[in-house]
Amino acid sequence: MTPKHTCLATALLLVLSPAALAAKLALVGGTLVDGTLAEPIRDSVIIVDGERIVAVGTVSSLPVPADAEVVSTEGMTVMPGLWDMHVHLMINGHADYAYWDKKYLPQLRDVIMPASAEQLLMAGITSARDLGAPLEDSIAVRDAINAGRIPGPTMYMSGPFIQKKPYPGTEAFRWGVDSPADARAKIRRLADAGVDVIKLIDQDQMSEAEVAAIVDEAHKHDLPVIAHAHRPEEVRRGLRHGVDGFEHTGFAAAPEFPKDVMDALAERTANMAAGPLFWTPTIEGLFNFPYTVRNNEFIDSDSWHRGLPPEIVEDIKGSLEHPERISYFQQTPQRQPTLRRKFDQLRQSGVVLLVGTDSGIPMKFHSQSTWNELDVWVNQFGVPATDAIRAATYWPAVAMGVDKDYGTVTEGKYADIVAVRGDALKQVALLQRIDLVVKHGKRVK
Repeated sequence: MTPKHTCLATALLLVLSPAALAAKLALVGGTLVDGTLAEPIRDSVIIVDGERIVAVGTVSSLPVPADAEVVSTEGMTVMPGLWDMHVHLMINGHADYAYWDKKYLPQLRDVIMPASAEQLLMAGITSARDLGAPLEDSIAVRDAINAGRIPGPTMYMSGPFIQKKPYPGTEAFRWGVDSPADARAKIRRLADAGVDVIKLIDQDQMSEAEVAAIVDEAHKHDLPVIAHAHRPEEVRRGLRHGVDGFEHTGFAAAPEFPKDVMDALAERTANMAAGPLFWTPTIEGLFNFPYTVRNNEFIDSDSWHRGLPPEIVEDIKGSLEHPERISYFQQTPQRQPTLRRKFDQLRQSGVVLLVGTDSGIPMKFHSQSTWNELDVWVNQFGVPATDAIRAATYWPAVAMGVDKDYGTVTEGKYADIVAVRGDALKQVALLQRIDLVVKHGKRVK
């Protein structure tokens, strides 16, 4: 056979192969937790055509098209692809921020951030919000994922933190503002670059006029503003000027949120015309630290090595040899006992809680963070598993204004779907081992 005929024969085999012929994908047999308020669907059938879900039903009610590639989900819990609403692709669990920022800044775009993104995707995170990284690198990585050049979740990028003054050595990804006019100019620059969200921190160090200018200018460009909630005045100013959400549980070792803050939250969440107020508590890292500092075998998992060269893996490992000495966590023993009360206050305040993890901070690996957050919500803080799953699927899509396309396994939406063996409603920690990941209709795991 001539080389020409060999090529033709190979091409014909590819065209006629079952995978090539399967214009559709059918996920058949599992229990579907679809992200809506519906009860779980037993013996579910999900039909995907191209990138989108075209039909959802049961084995008894929905025939599988003859031209579909069938993937059995028998014995599995099926749900929308998970979201993590607070990640940092630019860091990977290293304990020394100053060292990391100086050494690896040139490698963020081509090595560090792509590795982080792939680790998230393999953990079942099909969408994520990155809250703080250099602008050009953020946009380049997001767009490379969207174009299919590198694997990763659908990313929503803030680019640099916006704050009063950048900390020394962080100017590449922290932008300061020195007046209301400068604040507006910085937001316009971010909007023109194509960011998806504005990340505001240290707003209690800004003037009221600067905070107002940031939020107003962002909203003029249809960009949500989310703000740090580490200190009471950060929350007060954020509420006064109309931010769309807050990050972290904050308030250091205080036993609870002050009454005036809770009153202000109650007033804001009572305003239906303003829409939901979102809050991402990032609770797990602090809550679990007293245990993980003594029981840190998880550091030896190779799941977080994916995409990283050996020398960077060894550098991260070396920084974590003494978890008990990491400066980032030194006040955690005082903070940890207060977390449950603050989390409960937030649940009772009317805010919509979102699952996010601060993934990338010391000992918080992108391959492990999200399931740990869900586990604490459900097994420690008593959140019903279906509510926790909606906080990691439906509500994040609403918060980012993309719920017409994402967040539930329903007809017409992108086929972002994950599945895990066993009953994840009874044992949410099963999500640490995601068996199936479909993103935009393509099976990636």
